[in-house]
Amino acid sequence: MATLSNSTNIFWQDCQIGRPERQQLLNQKGCVVWITGLSGSGKSTLACSLSRELYSRGKLSYVLDGDNLRHGLNKDLGFKTDDRTENIRRTGEVAKLFADAGLICVASLISPYRRDRDTCRFMLPDRNFIEVFMNMPLELCEARDPKGLYKLARAGKIKGFTGIDDPYEPPINCEIEIKQEDSGVCPTPTLMAGQVVTYLEKEGFLEH
Repeated sequence: MATLSNSTNIFWQDCQIGRPERQQLLNQKGCVVWITGLSGSGKSTLACSLSRELYSRGKLSYVLDGDNLRHGLNKDLGFKTDDRTENIRRTGEVAKLFADAGLICVASLISPYRRDRDTCRFMLPDRNFIEVFMNMPLELCEARDPKGLYKLARAGKIKGFTGIDDPYEPPINCEIEIKQEDSGVCPTPTLMAGQVVTYLEKEGFLEH
């Protein structure tokens, strides 16, 4: 089967209505908010809370949830290193399309490997990739274990589980870091979403 890299008879088709016109119509600027962190760190909670907050402000967003994508677009992929890389690549390409449409795309995935996240960053122009690191300790995530996956991984029933027998590479220069307060208390979903919205406001994404 021919791949895109081997194709020589394809051409980019431009249209009269482009990103600037779509952003003007929506009165916002398209971007990708990429939420990364261990399983159980609160990625999906933040993504949904952020989506609700943006909706309340009249801003259009769309959440790309890692588990949801594996029910459709990425259902043919497993969890080996190459499959995880392809999982993130596909998600990045879809997120790029949403951002080009003028939406605030919220991607919520473990995305454990730094190089894969950086690949998605380089797909976006300028400063339109906002990496949000859910910096929660493994002990907390494992205690939560909302899907029972850590228990299965500890029992050896799941192999290659991030944080247990497969590495998680934390961001080096993320735009936003969300972590426990000094008292060890986790911020509420509303506070976490507020932190992201404040950044989007400051950088001019919520207006055109």
